[in-house]
Amino acid sequence: MAKAAQKAVSGDCVAHGIPFKVGRVAVVSGESVLIRFRPVRAPWLVFLHSSDSMPLQWNSSGFIPASTGYGRLGEHAADYEIIRSDGSRETLPILRRFQVGAYRGPWGENCFEAAPAGKPYPVRAHHEQTTPGWGYSQTRASSGKDWRFQTWLWAWKNPRPGKAITGLRLNPVNGAIILFGVSAGRVSSNPLRWERRQKMVWRLPRGMKFDPKLDGDGKLKQIRLDLGVVIHAEPRRAYPRDWDRGLLLSSVPASEREILVEFAAHPQASFYFAGGRTAAVSAGRTPEVEPVAPARQRVELRIEDKATGKPLEVKLHVHGAGGEYLVPVDRNRHPNPAWFEDYSVDVVHDSSHNATYVPGETVLDLPRGDVFVEVSRGFEMRPRRMRLRITPGTRRIAIKLEKVLRWREKGWVTADTHVHFLSPVTGLLEGAAEGVNVVNLLASQWGELMTNVGDFDGKTTWGAKGSGGNGEHLVRVGTENRQFVMGHISLLGYRGRIIAPMTTGGPDESALGDPVEALLSEWAEKCRRQGGLVVLPHFPNPRAEGAAAVVLGRIDGVEMTSWQMLYGGIDPYALSDWYRYLNCGYLVAAVGGTDKMTAATAVGTVRTYAHLKPGQVFTYEAWKDAVRRAETFVTYGPLMEFSVEGKPSGSKIKLNSTGGTLDVSWKVASVVTPMTKVELIVNGVIRESREVKPDRDEGTFRLRADKSCWAALLVRGRYRDKPEIIAAHSSPVMVEVAGTPFLAAADADTILKQIEGALAFLDNVGTRAETQAYRRMRRLLTGAHRRLHNRLHARGVFHSHGPKTDHPEHHRR
Repeated sequence: MAKAAQKAVSGDCVAHGIPFKVGRVAVVSGESVLIRFRPVRAPWLVFLHSSDSMPLQWNSSGFIPASTGYGRLGEHAADYEIIRSDGSRETLPILRRFQVGAYRGPWGENCFEAAPAGKPYPVRAHHEQTTPGWGYSQTRASSGKDWRFQTWLWAWKNPRPGKAITGLRLNPVNGAIILFGVSAGRVSSNPLRWERRQKMVWRLPRGMKFDPKLDGDGKLKQIRLDLGVVIHAEPRRAYPRDWDRGLLLSSVPASEREILVEFAAHPQASFYFAGGRTAAVSAGRTPEVEPVAPARQRVELRIEDKATGKPLEVKLHVHGAGGEYLVPVDRNRHPNPAWFEDYSVDVVHDSSHNATYVPGETVLDLPRGDVFVEVSRGFEMRPRRMRLRITPGTRRIAIKLEKVLRWREKGWVTADTHVHFLSPVTGLLEGAAEGVNVVNLLASQWGELMTNVGDFDGKTTWGAKGSGGNGEHLVRVGTENRQFVMGHISLLGYRGRIIAPMTTGGPDESALGDPVEALLSEWAEKCRRQGGLVVLPHFPNPRAEGAAAVVLGRIDGVEMTSWQMLYGGIDPYALSDWYRYLNCGYLVAAVGGTDKMTAATAVGTVRTYAHLKPGQVFTYEAWKDAVRRAETFVTYGPLMEFSVEGKPSGSKIKLNSTGGTLDVSWKVASVVTPMTKVELIVNGVIRESREVKPDRDEGTFRLRADKSCWAALLVRGRYRDKPEIIAAHSSPVMVEVAGTPFLAAADADTILKQIEGALAFLDNVGTRAETQAYRRMRRLLTGAHRRLHNRLHARGVFHSHGPKTDHPEHHRR
């Protein structure tokens, strides 16, 4: 204990917000200690002390008779004798684990009337950390204990505060106690007991900018509390007054001067602001501080289908009049949007708008007065925003959602092809709440980190009727196999053993020193043999060997990815790259996947709609078949029906050499993203464009096909405060005119260059695997290159060559 005491408090210090001056300490062991001081009159004395830790007494059978535990519960350690100016004395028994605790002890043996000297404080999330501690940092809170040398605070209420105290006599009883200091205070209640969490709005002085960074003790530079702690502070969200009548997914600006502060404190605590100003917690409204109504009324919330009355999984947002985010009692008040750090079912839209997922029924603590609620469920039910008045009698709230678009009833099912890090059961909840029928949860490797590999079994579809679900919302675990130069590939719904290694070639994807030992094309072929679906994720990057996999016919879909860009729309760069392959006759479906890896991305922000065959029962296998047929569209909200000559996306129409004029029909509708235009894309060029109503429209185009072409439908849309985006895009219908094969020379040339680049990487800087593996991969890439290259030669189309693929025939005149 003496050795450990070198880490104990000393000098002028603050413990739990209470000041002490620690000079000489009183060691109470073996004999009494008398301490005299100037007369003190106060209703409270707080003792800063600690005790020794003694070994347990074990009997011959290896047990502890009448065990009081390591902390020696209730053992009489000492008596503190209060000496008053009138000569009267009062004895205070000091019991272990009541008034005093040990300087060190096992987890779980705390004090009942004393508190650790270090007050609790917030911990920075891991992405803000300067020291290690990933798992611990996710708690975002610390008890304040000091495991090097723990001191304890015990507050004694003086029954005679008007009679001066002039000294203490410390009498040992069992073991040793160290008294570091005594502080006298005039608060009206126990200074160690704080009230429940509260919130207030702090208005910054003009010219001052808010600094959100915490120091190593979890403190902000600009605002402190003495008898309490600032838990969280962030700019107040400036929700507009007509928020409940606005469109969903609009950004919420942050105030530059108003800071929403969450804290816990003693009722007589004080704030200390940058610039020297102070304010009592109990002061109420001041020019600098505006109290926020406490959320203490427990309310049951039920969200149900208007047609059936059944509860619905939904995405839920609630905030109060102060702009404070209000959550169910089992959800995160401060969602963490950092990579691989979120564990709750939360989402942070556009870094400004928090929401969570609930299974139809939940419980919240709400403030009395106005609260603002937003409820949504995918792209076919009308979302709702509303202002509710919470009164003392409000105990239950019911909200009904109405389905207004019926694409599901027409045989369309939705999917997110690319989700990471969720558990399968969490994926079911988030998928259902977002109206996503299929969530593809992908196991993978990130250097030395393996994720979701224990969830992969090559057979289970969570949510299927055979697995105890209702069959309407499914989760299947596949893998995303990756190489940082060659590319990534998503292997969905395959059966049997996991296709490994999941990553090769070193970081960023696999471990240091890993060789390049597998190609995307090889992974794809294995997946297909095991009954799976193959998708090029976040198309087109990494932009390399995926070209060979498409040319070899091993890709079922290319993925339009949202990342964290809620308002970004479908990336024109991705579309342009996809168009290259279509122009060369490689029909691969368009699919939508989020690549969700944080709470900053919602499942299904962009999603795949795939059409089942008429009368076909929805299963995961049926969904895969629909994607293989390319009867799909990708969307951020607008829904569509699109056909050429009555044939849907993914169809192939053959015409004779004279070509023909084709009828293009379309219907579009949206309850989420307001639509602006519908465009007919032919061979990557806008052939027709028409303005449309924001919620629902339909029409036709006429398509003249003199040579082979493909046609697809594109829908644009925008929110009032955002630029126009490409909000939806169909897979194409391929129209083949006899004698004019699909082969765009410039596009084919760039595809060949990608394959040449993959060969160059394999030959030069990629870490070599065994010679046999290297040769196998090189043969495959060379074969893919020759397959397309020979098509160019067969048609007599001029094309360029890299040094590794040049040949004499190319230079003959």
